[in-house]
Amino acid sequence: MSLANLQKAVARAVMQPLTRNEHMRVVGPGGERMRRYAARYIKPNDRLTSFERLEIYNRQYWFRVLGSMAEDFPGLRKILGERRFDDMCRAYLTECPSRSFTLRNLGSRLEAWLRHNPQWVRGKEVLALDMVRLEWADIEAFDGEAEPVLRPEELDADSVSKLRLRVQPYVQLLELHYPVDDLVLQAKDDEGTNFASNAVGELRRRMKVRAVVALKPQKIFLVVHRLDFSVYFRRIEREEYSMLKALHGGDRSLAP
Repeated sequence: MSLANLQKAVARAVMQPLTRNEHMRVVGPGGERMRRYAARYIKPNDRLTSFERLEIYNRQYWFRVLGSMAEDFPGLRKILGERRFDDMCRAYLTECPSRSFTLRNLGSRLEAWLRHNPQWVRGKEVLALDMVRLEWADIEAFDGEAEPVLRPEELDADSVSKLRLRVQPYVQLLELHYPVDDLVLQAKDDEGTNFASNAVGELRRRMKVRAVVALKPQKIFLVVHRLDFSVYFRRIEREEYSMLKALHGGDRSLAP
């Protein structure tokens, strides 16, 4: 067996969802008994069977990707609640497993997936999708591509006449229906608290989340950008948003 085929076979088993009590399933890929499947690819040792050795990787894969989703989408987790968020992530990752060397891209398909699976956010669709868009924009802004910045000494009469302004590709422009920027900042603050303060303030935080969920829609325009390795949210006016959106899309009508 080639290394590539071995890797694919192990990956199929490792990415298979866990049972409700977080153990490896007894039925493996293709309906084969997992013990037989594991024995074909994994050698036992004097302490663990092939099944038990493979189970370690199966469990650690899921613990890591679920933890990464919780880190990347704390605002959505607040909106849905921990249990529903966890169940939603399991369903999403089963259909959209990791396809990248980095966990950074894990949630890249979440918005589209939720639009096709609205049962997970029913009753909170607009708010939840706003939050997903903002939290993914946060990720994109943090380490997205950057182009060289125009410096004053590079400007002269000839260059100004040919100048074409563009917005940095990592800058994210959002038109949202709810003030989710406030909620996501609160969620991030909550994630950073210690266990004791988290326990004391849990009721207060739940009340804040309920208050945001109950808000009437309020359209806001947001720029998500970075400076010195930190991401910032800035609300802007509709006119500013329209101009930046045009620049982002390369609209030549805005050229001087």
